[in-house]
Amino acid sequence: MGSGGGHVSGGRIDTLLVANRGEIALRVMRTARAMGIGTVAVYSEADADAPHVGFADAAVCIGEPAVRSSYLSIDRILDAAARSGADAIHPGYGFLSENADFAERCAAAGITFVGPPPSAIRLMGDKVQAKLRMIEAGVPTAPAYMGSTDELSRLRAEAERIGYPLLVKASAGGGGRGMRIVREPDALAEAVAGASSEAASAFGSGQVFLERLVEGARHIEIQVFCDRLGGAIHLGERECSVQRRHQKIIEEAPSPAVTAALRATMGEAAVTAARSIGYVGAGTVEFLLDDRDPSQPRFYFLEMNTRLQVEHPVTELVTGQDLVQWQLRVAEGGALPLRQSEVALRGHAIEVRLYAEDPYAGFVPQTGTVLRFAPSQAASARVDAGIRDGSVVSPYYDPMLAKIIGHGASREEAIRATAKAVRDSVTLGLQTNRGFLLELLGSRAFADAEIRTDTLDAHFRDERPPRPQPRARAWAVAAIACAGAEPGAGWRSSGEYPATVELRCGDAKRTLTVTHAAGGWVTVAGADAAPMLLRICDRAPARLAIEHDGVRRWYEVVRSGDELWLDDDGHAFGFVEPVLGAQAEVAAGSDGRVRAPMAGRVVAVLTEVGARVAAGAPLAVIEAMKMEHKIAAPVAGVVRSLSVTAGGQVTQRAVIAEIDPEAAG
Repeated sequence: MGSGGGHVSGGRIDTLLVANRGEIALRVMRTARAMGIGTVAVYSEADADAPHVGFADAAVCIGEPAVRSSYLSIDRILDAAARSGADAIHPGYGFLSENADFAERCAAAGITFVGPPPSAIRLMGDKVQAKLRMIEAGVPTAPAYMGSTDELSRLRAEAERIGYPLLVKASAGGGGRGMRIVREPDALAEAVAGASSEAASAFGSGQVFLERLVEGARHIEIQVFCDRLGGAIHLGERECSVQRRHQKIIEEAPSPAVTAALRATMGEAAVTAARSIGYVGAGTVEFLLDDRDPSQPRFYFLEMNTRLQVEHPVTELVTGQDLVQWQLRVAEGGALPLRQSEVALRGHAIEVRLYAEDPYAGFVPQTGTVLRFAPSQAASARVDAGIRDGSVVSPYYDPMLAKIIGHGASREEAIRATAKAVRDSVTLGLQTNRGFLLELLGSRAFADAEIRTDTLDAHFRDERPPRPQPRARAWAVAAIACAGAEPGAGWRSSGEYPATVELRCGDAKRTLTVTHAAGGWVTVAGADAAPMLLRICDRAPARLAIEHDGVRRWYEVVRSGDELWLDDDGHAFGFVEPVLGAQAEVAAGSDGRVRAPMAGRVVAVLTEVGARVAAGAPLAVIEAMKMEHKIAAPVAGVVRSLSVTAGGQVTQRAVIAEIDPEAAG
């Protein structure tokens, strides 16, 4: 690990502090480690057990969960750098990545900021000044008015000059906040007032401007890179038109709408934009592309992101380059690894963002514990994730869990690879947008590259996507998992052994009878469902192999308390089994399965396999919340199995013993 004192910006980096969290912190640290650079993680109290903390060479807690007390605290991050001996800071994206004051404070502390000069950050952070600079540099821009918004008569005149429909946009910030669409003159004043108020609240500045709305446009961004030695190139484009409320959902490279000639023209404009502000490092120049007339496409400067983008992996996959490695080399004062003529695009890549949100309830963010995360291991896929089994998704941070990227020789192959990677990346424990992503990737509009920036918003104004429902087989597998999924469990050589399971999934409820027989065969029947014959073929941690109609399938299954999560072909369903018994001492039903009423430590086991017990006889003692709870036999019978030992831990609703009520003497 290096020493933080007296470091000269642009010199060798020995120890890199990553001022971020989640998947981007891990992604940056992996490249740093491969380059032989030491890494330091910072974390809030809510992230103490996060994967990026354990991956780093050193880690420093920087405060409470709230971002202003941790990840947005410049003082605490610089203090962490000083204490850990970091001589460089990579900001990732979001948080302080586009904060000019932070970049200046790093320089003042003798720490290399892995990013552009503060002057470039500050200029591009003001959309009015950025637009004026682009006009001066000759970069195409949409007609706009960037003067005072105090005089309504002047505003109306300028709006008529620009033409309706138009946008009222905040000068600072982004993400759709402080933005209003105006389609007629009478709505202008209210839109300006509303956008200004929202911008002031979100960004601390109520300044807004008017700009022509380019309807039906594509969102195309160009990846640029500049070094301190005068080198400046672009690495092609990414299409980010699949958006909802100005938030990107799917990104791809290259764009299916951009020809080689258009790429060269847009790339040259992007490099010109970067040079005009003295840019250094990785940046993205964003354009709106109006290609409604394919013979004469027009593009307009939208904004410049002065940092690494969330969607940078698609550029890495089609260029074969590591953009974080480029960032670190440039930050050390090195030259760009390639000249423009050496940049080649190979194949196609598509990235989707996996969010903890419920697309079928208005995309409401979700919180909770990730009980199971099994990312795709396919060679054609890349998964950048910041979660693992047991990760807690808190309300403090962005709900993005992972980025799933597919790569192929053609766009069709990339779509197939991405969809397969999404389907294979099982995420259980809370609602995600995974099923919705599969629907988008499988849609005709996406296959035909017909989605524009306003397509999804128009769609969701008219209808909400229907929530997927579990198929009959999924209900049956869930019932088997609740009743006991071990091959042969629940049956006796003298005959069958039925168990009744009551399940709820959303608003649907079913009462199913599970009957085990020899050879792993199971019959699942219910009042509103035809009997289904299945066979338990194999099991592994959190997985079941079930055969139905001669076809064997693997199901990811995980349980927590009275909740069971099951993955069925890319859709995760949460089933709830009502807790059996209100008293801790009676935690089983008439089927003889004894379940732990709470999670805790097993203090004592008071019986053994083969013992005859009376109803109410003590079987085990569990300690939880500093109290001991006696677990009693619900029925008289013979103890057929015990799955706990003294000193061990149990989870809520775990089966701790099985009693055969029919074998009692």
